[in-house]
Amino acid sequence: MQPDDNLSVQNNGKASEPSRRFESLDSARGLALLGILVMNIGGFGLPKSAYMNPAYIGMPSFSDGLVWSLLSTFVQGTFLAMFAMLFGAGLQLLSKRSTGWNVSRLFWLALLGFCHSVYLWDGDILLTYGLVGIGSMVIIRTTSTSRSLMRTGILLYIIGLAIMLWLGSLPGSGFSEDWTPSPASLAYETAWKLAGGELAHAERLKMTTMIQFSVVLQYGWELAGLMLIGAALLHNGWLLGKAPLADYRRQGWMLLALSLLIHIPAMLMQWWTDWDFIIAGYYLQVPKELAAMLQGIAYLALWYGYGQSIRWSKVNAVLSRVGRMTLSNYLLQTLICTTLFYHYGWYRHFDRLELLTMVPIIWCVNILFSLLWLEYFKQGAVEWLWRRLTGLVAIE
Repeated sequence: MQPDDNLSVQNNGKASEPSRRFESLDSARGLALLGILVMNIGGFGLPKSAYMNPAYIGMPSFSDGLVWSLLSTFVQGTFLAMFAMLFGAGLQLLSKRSTGWNVSRLFWLALLGFCHSVYLWDGDILLTYGLVGIGSMVIIRTTSTSRSLMRTGILLYIIGLAIMLWLGSLPGSGFSEDWTPSPASLAYETAWKLAGGELAHAERLKMTTMIQFSVVLQYGWELAGLMLIGAALLHNGWLLGKAPLADYRRQGWMLLALSLLIHIPAMLMQWWTDWDFIIAGYYLQVPKELAAMLQGIAYLALWYGYGQSIRWSKVNAVLSRVGRMTLSNYLLQTLICTTLFYHYGWYRHFDRLELLTMVPIIWCVNILFSLLWLEYFKQGAVEWLWRRLTGLVAIE
């Protein structure tokens, strides 16, 4: 989930200086990781249907509906899009390494993701990133210009959106238990999540299989497109902070305004249609996905435009530490949340606003963990294991 440590450690084995660590890239990755938790906290604390549909058990309270609407407009999909583009930037950085090394690296990431998805949390993204990353790496290695990478990325993203529209038009797609679950389904989901053990593993394996099917059918196109867009932005230096700060700021505010012009009407229409599955879950989700991609680039541009200034230098340095340990911190978030919600029984005990109050606390744990760990070690614990496993089977 981040560049190879050979790019980030000096020969003396000590923690590298910011100039050698692509600090802006690392801080953007740290920002994306912390932002993802804002949506993921609901994935841990609420049923899976609540992630996309605030009216999964009927119209929500005003407070819950307002919180969901704000998250839907400013967060949902946006930080995942940022993360995917930054992942693609990492693939671009490593494209000079051998094909065998890159395939080994992504294979181990996918295997780690499979274990994470089945044994800890079904909201995993590592398996999908590992598998889609292999295909994206092939395209990156055979494409020589940033313009070609950008064109291909945009094309794949549009294909993914077109497939989503097509899926919504298929006969028999008018109802889904994942969108409006029955009381029995909600009770069963609560039971296996809190019980854990083999029952939970079997259910998560089933969900993991279904998710990967959807990746092949539709979402993988979008994800590959985002990765290639990120690779293009790294290739032309944009994600290395080489553009003037004024350009980043102008681009950021323009793209943010454009994304909101798409996001807000689509979100309001979802409420207006009373959360009809086909309209709200397919047709209106298409413009929201497009807006999330634009908003992800906007947030990156604004961070590069303002975060690189002296005023934000300390925040930038802290986030870069978090970004250097993205994989370890991502899994740490899972361990914290699964412990609280499944082992301590907090699942379905809090509304969205109450869940959000937990996010800053977990952020602090991520930050403190990163700062303390990198005082003594040159890379995160899981990053170290990942690199060692990659080297076991890689052919340079």
